Amino acid sequence: MATQKMLKFVSTPREMPEKRSASERSEDFHEIYREFAAQKAAEQASRCSQCGVPYCQSHCPLHNNIPDWLRLTAEGRLEEAYRVSQATNTFPEICGRICPQDRLCEGNCVIEQSGHGTVTIGAVEKYITDTAWEEGWVTAATPAQERAESVGIIGAGPGGLAAADMLRRQGFQVTIYDRHDRAGGLLTYGIPGFKLEKDIVMRRNKLLEDSGVEFVLNCNVGEDISFDAIRGKHDAVLIATGVYKTRDLDIDNADARGVVRAIDYLTASNKVDFGDDVPDYEDGELNANGKRVVVIGGGDTAMDCVRTAIRQGAESVKCLYRRDRANMPGSQREVQNAEEEGVEFVWLSAPGAFSGHVTGEAATSQERDVDGVDQIASVRIQKMRLGQPDVTGRQSPELIEGADYDEPADLVIKALGFEPEELPRLWGTDGLEVTRWGTIKADFQTHRTSIPGVYAVGDIVRGASLVVWAIRDGREAAESIADFLTGDARVAAE
Repeated sequence: MATQKMLKFVSTPREMPEKRSASERSEDFHEIYREFAAQKAAEQASRCSQCGVPYCQSHCPLHNNIPDWLRLTAEGRLEEAYRVSQATNTFPEICGRICPQDRLCEGNCVIEQSGHGTVTIGAVEKYITDTAWEEGWVTAATPAQERAESVGIIGAGPGGLAAADMLRRQGFQVTIYDRHDRAGGLLTYGIPGFKLEKDIVMRRNKLLEDSGVEFVLNCNVGEDISFDAIRGKHDAVLIATGVYKTRDLDIDNADARGVVRAIDYLTASNKVDFGDDVPDYEDGELNANGKRVVVIGGGDTAMDCVRTAIRQGAESVKCLYRRDRANMPGSQREVQNAEEEGVEFVWLSAPGAFSGHVTGEAATSQERDVDGVDQIASVRIQKMRLGQPDVTGRQSPELIEGADYDEPADLVIKALGFEPEELPRLWGTDGLEVTRWGTIKADFQTHRTSIPGVYAVGDIVRGASLVVWAIRDGREAAESIADFLTGDARVAAE
């Protein structure tokens, strides 16, 4: 009689992979979770209840066949588990590391709702694909037949890379243009190594190269090559630039020396991790070592900044957020990790101004630290309270008059989110329609823009969002582009 492998959630408690101690992991940029052992991965996968209507799958943007690959893992059929996982997700080992599972699949797990603790979906997903790489099951795409049609992709982030992979598998010629010296977009330069070690991204880039994808790096569209030139070289174009323009603060001295953008700070840190020379890091501008750091923001980027500052040896790290913990948009798992590592969260607080000198008790404290410091700054903190809910249901922060105080700071990092750049103006492109927010207007199913043969995906369409949504968009756009180039869409329309 066959032994039941699944539904072990009653007898088997939920366990995450071992997490390195805060004192140990704060000293380096390696990932904080260790790998599951084979037996432990199978054990945790066996907790799945194999729901008839799997909410984990329906709440995953990619609609991954999660119950299927959990069952295959529990049965020890790892290569099959990998094939099922890879069928719907171009980068499962990346999503397993950086997806906010607590807000998506794991947060909607049925056994989580019943009080038994969610299945550790992300950790098992990571284990499956890491094992596939080790065993040699991950191989470069070899299309059955090469096609003459070519596609130009602007942006080597997750959306562009996912589309490139899908298109190459169908035999199309693919060229990716990117402004950076390495492909990967925010996977490479925006997300710190303690969440996503860079060799994970680089091996995916290498796999795409081995599949026949051409990368044109250090290429800024609108400067090094025109958008029209790219359109002229290719039969279809996909815009997957992401959003890099930082939201700013409308306060006094917002551009003061010592106040930096999160994207600049994280990019410099990741470049140093690669072994690159970064002058702004070497001269201290983008280096938190020995400094009192204040990070403004409550999203995942803010969490990346505070935890990076800890690892760079900051004297203190504080995170200002204008709402409370319950309303924080970032992953609660990341908040917990940051607190364990020594980050102090200052809830219901917003910056009012930046200045070079502080007053009162803070001034006395600051004077003791003046020796050897070539820059002294402070943040005027405004205390807030939560008022009435807005149209989205979130309570709006309201200023508490007379509750301001000065917080000494040597480095202030603005992690306020990202907005789209003005692509039609930067690229000198007529006819590329954008929304009132500056994002490109594109059909949310076909991803077609207002220009024939031009498609757009990811954050440049959605606004700043998750990697998993960019992957989904890229895969969908690849299907639409393939239909367009092969005539299937035109035939269907007729």
